[in-house]
Amino acid sequence: MSIGLRERKKLKTRAAIQKEAMRLFLDKGFDETTIEEIADAAEISPSTFFNYFPSKEAVVFQDDLDPLILEAFNAQPPEVNPIAALRIAMHQVFGKLPDDVLALTNERMKLVISTPALRAAPLNEFAQLIDQIADLIAHREGRDPKDFAVRNLSGALLGVLISSYFNAAESPGVDLFEVIEQSMRHLEAGLPLDWPPEKRR
Repeated sequence: MSIGLRERKKLKTRAAIQKEAMRLFLDKGFDETTIEEIADAAEISPSTFFNYFPSKEAVVFQDDLDPLILEAFNAQPPEVNPIAALRIAMHQVFGKLPDDVLALTNERMKLVISTPALRAAPLNEFAQLIDQIADLIAHREGRDPKDFAVRNLSGALLGVLISSYFNAAESPGVDLFEVIEQSMRHLEAGLPLDWPPEKRR
């Protein structure tokens, strides 16, 4: 189904707001940037800003990649375990991103980890995120989302992703998505302490 002109304009405006906001956040700092400055840079009014985002924080957390990752996850063969399915799905999506989009996504995640006001926001959403991951796994495996093992696996996946963000943020120049890939492989292997595998030789 094709997207209508009105929807395309909305998507274009939202992308422009997020692009200008990230530029300002990285140049000036998140706390020092105002909504008025973002609106001015995106050539919109502050009231229009709120038609697209409820807050400054929402601009950072808005992620249009989630539906693509979900689609790729659901497309993995049933014999692939859930951890590998998610890892492969993320690899497929990130591997097709243009370099500028990939770099901006990387910077956005690092901004979240390095900004106290943003770091606190995801903490309040952990329960919801675990529920979302549990729903994905349960649907794929034909299990109840409230199943003990399903929720434990969901929590482990979320923990590994969060750890990846922190590791990447603390190591300038490191590719966030390579860190995520290795972290998920580590989880898939059972989280052995003698990791990576080269250390075993």
